[in-house]
Order: sequence, then structure tokens, then C-alpha cells
Amino acid sequence: MAMNVQGKTAIITGAGSGINFCFAKLLLSKGCNVLIADLALRPEAEALVSQYPSKSSGAKAVFQKTDVTDWAQLDKMFEVSIEHFGGADIVCPGAGVYEPPWSNFWLPPGTPPSKDNPAESRYALIDINITHPIRVTQMAISHFLSHKKPGCIPHITSVAGQSPFFPTPVYVASKHALNGFVRSLAPLETPPSPLPKIRVNAVAPARILTPLWTDNPEKMRMVGKEPGWVTPEAVAEVMLGLVEKEEWVGGTIMEIGKTVREVKAFDDPGPRGGENNVENDLGYQDEMWESLKKQFDGV
Repeated sequence: MAMNVQGKTAIITGAGSGINFCFAKLLLSKGCNVLIADLALRPEAEALVSQYPSKSSGAKAVFQKTDVTDWAQLDKMFEVSIEHFGGADIVCPGAGVYEPPWSNFWLPPGTPPSKDNPAESRYALIDINITHPIRVTQMAISHFLSHKKPGCIPHITSVAGQSPFFPTPVYVASKHALNGFVRSLAPLETPPSPLPKIRVNAVAPARILTPLWTDNPEKMRMVGKEPGWVTPEAVAEVMLGLVEKEEWVGGTIMEIGKTVREVKAFDDPGPRGGENNVENDLGYQDEMWESLKKQFDGV
């Protein structure tokens, strides 16, 4: 069910920067309205919203401040899309984090700089990387059904959804989970009549040159001598293909690194076999062992 994006409307979480910003920019250039749902906008995103004002005759961009861990705010972004555009055709729950110090397996809740509160019984990383895309997908499906129209839900997973990585086990778990979630919803594209077709698929990038890395020195310490950066613009082009290409059906996961290839559900060679492996600095693992030693010593 390929969908031409011209004249359509997209909701994109996390589009204030990085991959999602580039996807928003690309969609707008193709004549697609975009609702940017994020906590804040980087300068380039502010400029993009100004370039496509809500009162323009062509494609329009609207910013809705959104905390993706708050379900009421997720519901609000759909309400705003209806108010401005009559609803959405494409919903991308793209916001995500890469095991930051404030929600990190190696810094248990209640251990600074972790902001995860033991009394709340939850990890912010899980709320952002797993619960948020699942809930937004649920909301998007209800939205498409209530409007009796087809829709596309492209996700952003990662090569980490196929490979283990000791320093970021919760991030890795979140991407494995998202891969399984996306594949499980493949039948939505071939529903019984009269239900509309809904496509759920994903991109799985290697390491992307975005502020998520470059603005965080603790992340840059993980990078090996040959990081194999992929540009967010390249990922955005593949995300457009998830919507517009007939062959990238529901359940498809497209890996993006030195090459672009489909990740098979079974007997896949993985990023290394597919030449999209990410080189990491194994010396960074010393910090994980040091964290464990502190806990062992009662420090």
C-alpha cells in the first residue's frame, strides 16, 4: 500500500533534531504537512517551522511541545493534528535515547546522576524507547480506524536490535523489542474488508551523525577509530521509502549503514555479515566494570 506523501500529514515525535528532523524536512519538501512533537526545537528545527508557517498555502509545519512519556500529551498531538490538518496519515514515533547517564543500566535508580526514581518503579529509557512507540502506534491505529482511512507508521530501530553491546544493554533490549513489535504488526497491511490498510515498518540505522552523539561526550567515548557514521539525511530518504515504496511492506525492517538492505526475520547475517557493523571502543567497557566494583565495595 504505497502512499504518495504529497498533500498528506505526518506526526513525528522527536523531530526537533536528528533523524526525525531530517525526515520532517524531507516530507515538507515533498508537500506533506508535519506536526513536530518534541520537548524543544534546535535552531535548525525552529527555522524549518518558520519556513513552513501554518498559514502558508503549501505544506505546513506545526510544533507541539510533547513529553513522549506522558500519554495525555501524546493524545494531545493527535488532537492538534486534527485541529490544523483534519488528522494524520503518517505517524512516526521516532523519539529515542541512547542509554543516557540519567537512565542507565550501570547507574541504578537512586544512584546519581541517574534520575530514575526507585519509588516510581520505572526506567525513563524504557518509557521513551519502548512504551512510547507502542502507545503511539496504538493511538495511530485507532486514529486511522476512526477516520476510516489507510495509514503508515514508520519506526526507528537500530542495528543494536540485532547485536549485543555490553555498555548499553537496556538500549539494545529496547531495539530488540521494537523489531519484534514491528514484525508482529505486519498483517495490518492486509486486513479483512472493510478495514483500512495500515503499514507498520522500520529503519535500522547504524551509528548516525546526530546531536545524540556529538552533543554527548560520554557517548563519543564509545566510538572506535572508524565509527562508520551514517548521515541522518540518508536515513530520512529510506524512511520516505517505507511510506512510498510498494515493496517495503508492513513488517519490513531496512538496515542502513554502508549499504541499505532488508533485515530478514530468520537466518539473517546481521550487521557484521551485512557489512553494516559498527566499530566500538572496547576500552569503554572499563567504565562498566568500575561501576560494578563500586557497588561491590559498597561505595
